[in-house]
Amino acid sequence: MTTFHWLFGDQLGPHFLTPGPHGPDRDAPVVMVEARSVFRRRRFHRAKAHLVLSAMRHRAAELGDRVRYVKADTYREGLRQAVGSAPVTVHHPTSRAALRLVDALDGVRVLPARGFLVPHDDFRTWADGRTGQRLRQEDFYRWVRQGHDLLMDGAQPAGGRWNHDHDNRRPPPRGAGTLGAPDPYRPRESAVDDEVRHDLDRWERSGEVSFVGRDGPRLFPASRREALAALRRFVSHRLAGFGPHEDAMLARDPVLSHSLLSSSLNLGLLDPLECVSLAEDAWRRGDAPVNSVEGFVRQIAGWREYVWQLYWYFGEDYRHRNALGHRAPLPEWFLELDADAVTARCLSTVLTQVRDTGWTHHIPRLMLLGSHALQRGWDPAAVTDWFHRCFVDGYDWVMLPNVVGMSQYADGGRMTTKPYTSGGAYVNRMSDYCGPCAYRPTERTGDTACPFTAGYWAFLHRHRARLEGNPRMTQAVRGLDRLTDLDATLEQHRGHADAPP
Repeated sequence: MTTFHWLFGDQLGPHFLTPGPHGPDRDAPVVMVEARSVFRRRRFHRAKAHLVLSAMRHRAAELGDRVRYVKADTYREGLRQAVGSAPVTVHHPTSRAALRLVDALDGVRVLPARGFLVPHDDFRTWADGRTGQRLRQEDFYRWVRQGHDLLMDGAQPAGGRWNHDHDNRRPPPRGAGTLGAPDPYRPRESAVDDEVRHDLDRWERSGEVSFVGRDGPRLFPASRREALAALRRFVSHRLAGFGPHEDAMLARDPVLSHSLLSSSLNLGLLDPLECVSLAEDAWRRGDAPVNSVEGFVRQIAGWREYVWQLYWYFGEDYRHRNALGHRAPLPEWFLELDADAVTARCLSTVLTQVRDTGWTHHIPRLMLLGSHALQRGWDPAAVTDWFHRCFVDGYDWVMLPNVVGMSQYADGGRMTTKPYTSGGAYVNRMSDYCGPCAYRPTERTGDTACPFTAGYWAFLHRHRARLEGNPRMTQAVRGLDRLTDLDATLEQHRGHADAPP
């Protein structure tokens, strides 16, 4: 009996069809299922729904007669329509829910995961060797680079250092409205996009599904050809300037020199090894400095890989971690991406970016959106869900460790050594948001008090007992004792807890 190979909507690159002992049969017929129930379960960003469906339908068009593409209510129903009782192979899915589904289906054999650098068993061996406790990203990153000979000169890291963060955390150039980087690759929409947009409009009109955000012209690749063009454009024209200002923020230049490749990687259109290899080749040719290349390699071979592995290693109960006891619900303005309701220029600017594109880079995610949620004490599970739904590159495996572990410190320090939050001084140093803002980053109280500055001190005060024993937080917590207006600062924070900042 013919064995089909099932491609999920984030397994769209050619490496998911490469045959072999750990892959599908050579020339195996392919099945893809477009399950409407996915969009009923969560209120996704409209641009994200568009991108995923466009990418799936583009891939189906490429596969032609080899694929059976089924539109159904659920995955289970669609698979039954497509293959009946025939046997099926599928590469390890990227979410626990999807893995439970395929494990529960008769006749489905799960193959090892693809689209990542390290097999699960290898990571488990590495992590267990550290008793599952000291799983720091820096240690893991160095292990991956050594094991894959990435950006190495023999046994030594290229450029003589493993970590070039010191060169990659510069504020934006003073007085510059943009970084002046060459434009990123942007795709042209096709008839497939018109079809997707028509279907999404129809589903919304019927009341069957509901979205947030706006679906303008598609900004991110939906095919392998487009993803490769985006990768080559980044490496050839933008990588050299990526490193120094990768943590900077500019209101009129949200993209800066970032690669915009995360959605392509997470759809499976690109393989991480080809991305880091092209970047390393650029350094060896002298086309990009080592700090920029190392920063890009760190994002993919370090952080992305680390988050993927921790998602599976930490187990299902990790999503319920709430070490800080934060229970506040997300306010309506945040859920609806209502940037116009927000006075604070930094949050308003970034929320506008999310509303209009479904994307913003890692520092606004962590130090503005995530930091505000942490300071307000919002439920980390709800924050995780919001990031999952509202970002074009958001998936359960991406957002669960990033939000629970990194952004909201809800695991109590198992993933990171300290909470990541700040007052307005950091935002002012790393961006141009504060100058025209109605609030002043140095002020904690009064009508012009910065919500991040008051929120920072309120957060430290609320969790002082937990944080004062953390060596990385001791100095910050002691700062509370130097505040002569602490009570007024706490009242300032409480008085604006439910209102848009």
